[in-house]
Amino acid sequence: MKRSEQTRDRLQSVAIQLFEERGFDGVTVEEIAHQAGVSHMTFYRHFPTKESVVFDDPFDPMIGELVAAQDKSLIAFERTRRGIVAGLSMLDADDDHDIRRRVRLATGSSTLRARILENNHRTEDVIVQALQLNGTSAMEARVVAGAILGAVTSALIDWSGRESPGYLHQYLTEALGVLGAVGIDV
Repeated sequence: MKRSEQTRDRLQSVAIQLFEERGFDGVTVEEIAHQAGVSHMTFYRHFPTKESVVFDDPFDPMIGELVAAQDKSLIAFERTRRGIVAGLSMLDADDDHDIRRRVRLATGSSTLRARILENNHRTEDVIVQALQLNGTSAMEARVVAGAILGAVTSALIDWSGRESPGYLHQYLTEALGVLGAVGIDV
């Protein structure tokens, strides 16, 4: 791992720990940087905002690629569902722990809750672009991405609040299956 990646990981780890201890609004960027042993300018080289520490989402480009790589003969919904499930299968238990902590922080802070929608909108845009590459209309792509991300977000929040949630991959895959059970043809 490169030194800059180690610094970034250390900043994120320290920030998440401080947010859990004192709440998101009770921690400054300067405190995070100090605890991580770097300057506040170094913090900003890795994260544009304090909120981005929680919402750092390296999965969006991967999700777009995985959705675009699905069999073009499948309906847009199924290509999207399979792309997301394929991405989820790449997560391990350490990822689950980190994601659970960050989701709990986001849902537990009024400052961060609004950012959930903003973060989902960025992911939705990535999925829409991937679907449109394969000929899906803009409207259909937007509806499909919104429906699937709504299910994923609801399940993710539910999963993060459970005492023994199990693996995120399994939980979200099951949640996406619920869409088929309520009448969406998958």
